[in-house]
Amino acid sequence: MSRGRTGDRLKIGISACFFHPDPQRTAASSKTLQWIEQSTAHWLMSQGALPVMVPSPFGETARGDVGLDDYAGWLDGLLLHGGADIWPGSYGEEPLRPEWSGDRLRDEYDLALVRAFVAAGKPVFGICRGLQLVNVAHGGTLYQDIVTQKPGARVHRDAKAYDLHFHEVDVLPGTRLAQLLGARRHRTNSVHHQGIKDLAPGFAVEALSPDDGVIEAIRHTGEAWIAAVQWHPELHRPDLDVVDDTPLLQDFLAAARSRHG
Repeated sequence: MSRGRTGDRLKIGISACFFHPDPQRTAASSKTLQWIEQSTAHWLMSQGALPVMVPSPFGETARGDVGLDDYAGWLDGLLLHGGADIWPGSYGEEPLRPEWSGDRLRDEYDLALVRAFVAAGKPVFGICRGLQLVNVAHGGTLYQDIVTQKPGARVHRDAKAYDLHFHEVDVLPGTRLAQLLGARRHRTNSVHHQGIKDLAPGFAVEALSPDDGVIEAIRHTGEAWIAAVQWHPELHRPDLDVVDDTPLLQDFLAAARSRHG
């Protein structure tokens, strides 16, 4: 590959997932590990973008003056990874159960990451936890557990089936998502037990679960380019008879291209 072609490629940051020290872990049990899922990087690479994991600059081993604003200035956009529950304290609540305590340290990193990229005028796209994080970052709240807190809700997570658990979503007419996907109803995977309760100010709902009204996609209505979906587009394959998420990725990368230096 020529140097010129590499320079033309978009550089998209991916938020890191955390493995905190765990004596039960066989690899580096005393260390904090930061990682991304392979399929997330490959989804970006499918459209020619260069994925870059953005490491957290916080923690006991922190040194130097590199900050998240440096990454926000250098990169062309941010993809918020799925993963751990969000700590309820991030939206002013106490955990209803210990297992819903989430990852406070990752929240602090992710919230700072979103602030840095929005301040730099770079587009942000959220996946699953990423949708919830975007909502919390802008003043919204979450159901700590949909089944417990939203009577009559369908099952949105099947731990055994994981990303092979599916349901339909309804895209709302007149939204950007409707322009991108065309048809109103689509089949997506569903891998979450938490979800948006109170939508953050400045955001519009773009898709809902038709059976229970759980929010499945949102978009910022102001100048900032922020969009997010509750499903995992990076895990969709054509043989699964699910929605083709390519237009979502292309739209995000087009926004990044418009800000590409």
